[in-house]
Amino acid sequence: MSRHVIGATNEAVTEEAVRKAAESTRGRGTHLKVFADPARVLPWLGPGWKAYGADDFLMATDLTRAAAPPAPSGYIRHIWNRAGVTRVLLTDSSGAFAARGQIAPTGASAVVDQIETSEHHRRKGLGRVVMGTLQSAAHAQGATRAVLACTPEGRFLYESVGWRIEAPLANAKYVGTPDATRTGSVHPL
Repeated sequence: MSRHVIGATNEAVTEEAVRKAAESTRGRGTHLKVFADPARVLPWLGPGWKAYGADDFLMATDLTRAAAPPAPSGYIRHIWNRAGVTRVLLTDSSGAFAARGQIAPTGASAVVDQIETSEHHRRKGLGRVVMGTLQSAAHAQGATRAVLACTPEGRFLYESVGWRIEAPLANAKYVGTPDATRTGSVHPL
């Protein structure tokens, strides 16, 4: 799976940039993320693109030096770093998955991804532990700001730990055109 992300936000997103990214894509399953009003940018994608997600946002926070919060009683925190990406996994005392997340610093900025808490372990502060651990790790690596793509389900957690909405998020996936499905080739946009 590949992903194109338009770097501009809100009114700085141009039709030309979105069309160029959409037209350069020929692989089914490629995702495109645009940080602007979906009603404005989705019509620029052309055939073969399917919008998904609703009420998603780009969120950001400033990173400051802070100690990672401890794991609650009955949970074990596992932290590892591979190729600059810090991953956090919380398990319960039996070793079962409870929560996770990852962050990738890229200089002064860092990108948070794959935040998840098991349904059986929600409302126990695990999301706060994951976010605090990731933010602390990124700051220790020199990042001063972090961003993430937020779904409606995660928004409350992120706002409760100090994140703010920067822009709406339009998500789309290239599924091909009907002609491409029949012939096995990709129809030009």
